[in-house]
Amino acid sequence: MNNYLLDINIDPKLLYCKISSLLLYQSVFADEIGSAFVELLKYLSCSDRELQDFALLKAYSNWFKALAQENESWQDYLIERILLNDNPFSKQAQITPLTDLPDALITAVQSDLEVLQIIFQCQPETLSQWVQTSSKTDITPIAWTVNNSANTFLHQAKNWPDSLELLAHHYRQYGTGMMAQYRAFCWQSGQLLGITNPDPIELTEIVGYETQKESLIKNTEFLLNGYRALHVLLYGSRGNGKSSLVKGLLNAYSTRGLRLIEVSKSELKNLPVILEKLRNLPQKFILFVDDLSFEEDDDTFKALKVVLEGSITAKANNVVVYATSNRRHLIREFFDDRPRPSQGEEVHTWDTVQEKLSFSDRFGLTLTFESANQDTYLEIVRHLAQQTDINLPLEEIEFRAKQWATRHNGRSGRTARQFIDFLQAELGCL
Repeated sequence: MNNYLLDINIDPKLLYCKISSLLLYQSVFADEIGSAFVELLKYLSCSDRELQDFALLKAYSNWFKALAQENESWQDYLIERILLNDNPFSKQAQITPLTDLPDALITAVQSDLEVLQIIFQCQPETLSQWVQTSSKTDITPIAWTVNNSANTFLHQAKNWPDSLELLAHHYRQYGTGMMAQYRAFCWQSGQLLGITNPDPIELTEIVGYETQKESLIKNTEFLLNGYRALHVLLYGSRGNGKSSLVKGLLNAYSTRGLRLIEVSKSELKNLPVILEKLRNLPQKFILFVDDLSFEEDDDTFKALKVVLEGSITAKANNVVVYATSNRRHLIREFFDDRPRPSQGEEVHTWDTVQEKLSFSDRFGLTLTFESANQDTYLEIVRHLAQQTDINLPLEEIEFRAKQWATRHNGRSGRTARQFIDFLQAELGCL
């Protein structure tokens, strides 16, 4: 247990007043645990004895339960909330040196940090004693105690206002708010939603398409280093790792500020809105559109066209589009679309046809994923078998892999993955 010393002159009412005085970090206490803590202080400060006697223990139990649900210490919780907090200082500190920030903003942060450190020093045992004394109960409420698992610069700092530069550096490196809390997102019903458990696939798991992988990694490096990266279309046969390759980039580069946002075809009309939300953020973003294609009369491609080609609004240099498709030409074309000498409906019919055929050309980089031949398929199988430590002779693995491809979905990276998963489970059940 950490020995944080609470000033003997601090009492619940003063803590409650100090929280009320926060200028920038009020939202640290906006979630369930923080709200329960503030509610507890409110009843500890209450002068109405009848109200206090009935509500105080309930307020304490709510705070205890909220911490227990997260299974973390009060100190870890508080620091995590500070490091994730989205406020004027944390936003500006990501992109602006401290020396260029307004003096009033710096002073406000230092004042808030002083208050937050006092609250950080408030031990659960102290709160339990306050509750017992105030409620005049014979039973001492159980104090929530759990070992701190984190060890940040704020845990170690003796005087938090002196850690301003370290705090600003943390915001620059990891971001704030949702961008610090999540690595992957989806756009749904007009809002950005964080994905708690993104696909854990690693780039090292994807073999057989090394040239395509190298090109995509290089383009992503351009994005991360602040250069204009190209929008990318990954097209080819199903099941050969197009989507997995994009997801693998996130796991390789999220620590360098890369974020992945999945946008479904039905949400493409919102792309201009998404771009404006991301434009001024320090992180780099891949807008991931999976299995992209358009029907002949589908106008949603126009929104994507604006993003790919730009409009009167400046391009967002921290955002690229990576789209996968099983079709080289993304807009379906029928023979009836081709102009005939007798047609009279449209004078420049070939212009319409060419717009459809050339839409995929608006991606700056196109990577082709051909169907896996037997050598590529077996290479993927051998690689996955080695990673999963399957204890069978290689000849038997390859023989069974060829049988699996014949009986199931043909040769592809996806088929290889399904075969290895099945084989691993089968051997594990023996």
